[in-house]
Amino acid sequence: MYAIKSSALVASILASPVLSLGISLPPLIPSIPGVTEPLASNAPPLPILQLPTPPLASPPFTSSDIKPKKIGYFWTGSGDKLHADFLATYSLDDDTFGTLLWVTDVPTSGNDPHHLGPSLDGKTLIGGGLLSLLKTQDTAYYFDTSDPYRPAFLKSNRAILSSITDEIRAKPDGGFFITYMGSAVGTSPGRLVETDADFNIIHEWPEDVEGTLNILGEQFSPHGLSVDWDHNIILTSDFVVPITILKPTLGIQRANTLRLWDLPTRKILSTITIPEGGGIQDVKFIPGHPESAAIATAVHLGQVWIIYPFRKDADGNQGVAKVLYDLGPKARDTVAIYSDISQDGRFAYFTLTTANHIAALDISDLDNVKRLDDPDEEQPTIGPHYVKLTPDQKHLVVTDYFVQTGEIGVINTPSDYKALYIDVLDDGSLSFNRSIDFTREFSNRGGGKPHSSVVFDLTDPEKPYYY
Repeated sequence: MYAIKSSALVASILASPVLSLGISLPPLIPSIPGVTEPLASNAPPLPILQLPTPPLASPPFTSSDIKPKKIGYFWTGSGDKLHADFLATYSLDDDTFGTLLWVTDVPTSGNDPHHLGPSLDGKTLIGGGLLSLLKTQDTAYYFDTSDPYRPAFLKSNRAILSSITDEIRAKPDGGFFITYMGSAVGTSPGRLVETDADFNIIHEWPEDVEGTLNILGEQFSPHGLSVDWDHNIILTSDFVVPITILKPTLGIQRANTLRLWDLPTRKILSTITIPEGGGIQDVKFIPGHPESAAIATAVHLGQVWIIYPFRKDADGNQGVAKVLYDLGPKARDTVAIYSDISQDGRFAYFTLTTANHIAALDISDLDNVKRLDDPDEEQPTIGPHYVKLTPDQKHLVVTDYFVQTGEIGVINTPSDYKALYIDVLDDGSLSFNRSIDFTREFSNRGGGKPHSSVVFDLTDPEKPYYY
């Protein structure tokens, strides 16, 4: 009964007239020329909640009218946290690489832009805000990419029961699944949020009594998200309780669990534990694997684990976890380990954020995993986090920024604020090549903090890729 009421409440709020503004609720402090600017610039850091000022007027930028075949979209925070956060659109073609095409602002600032994902038809992008809650702002921002060279802000919204937007997966009907890592106030439990094709939030799962008891009984802070549409299952991985990274804190609360879901009913089937995992940040199904196996990253351990969702443990519970590969001492407690897997299921890549390293594994034989990088190599990256293979599988896009909470929090990872464009060799190993420097490009916003990316490949008009 409560779930039905909460869903109805969500629908009524999202249908309200303020959506005509593009945001679900107007800013608590309006923009007043001559007043807002000094208020935003001079306000001291507050404990947890921040002053909900609107963004400063956006500085000009130089656009380009070229039409590259490969386009990179980067969901980026303004370095000064005063100007609007934005989507930066760049050429990734060889001859015009790094040419800025367009900048699309959102109506808010200080969101600490997090993950970015495309709809299946490539007409919409959604980007989440990690710290949006602290300014009582919307947490999910949608962009119209019908014209891929001139993205436009579409709208934003927020959930009722949950906040801290993380991973995003497109649904076949045009909507999205999104992990929200925290509750409405940043505690546990979070939720698995679902939108319809118009990007209205329609559910915050679980909604059944058994599932609700599951997430209340053990920390539920979903970050990683992967969907196996062919076998009707979902995996989410629990990372940290968001509010515990903010001051005052008794220590970051890290999880050791994943949840296995039934896709048709959206119900939790089981909880899978990685002992002493210390934050299971990411999980992804291995493409084409006969058992629908998935890889998960255990941050405290610095290890990659393999999840077999249809196997049963000794107690008859569905889902078995086994260690796949230890990434070595530099990977232990490296704050964040995020991953991507090649479309053929052969290669997997992992960013070790505070180790300043990107690892590459050949996982074509899960009983004989081979490491393709030198763990002692000094790579040209500081603070790598979000990693994404380009659709043609020839390059790896890595953004060098994870999280900086400043004076209000305890996680402030070093970064050089670059988007790396790394060549993938035939054997799956990496060759560092080019990068885009967001500090230089957006110096008039205090620099840019690019957290995530989406790549469009329009080389074949009959078969475009959006990833």
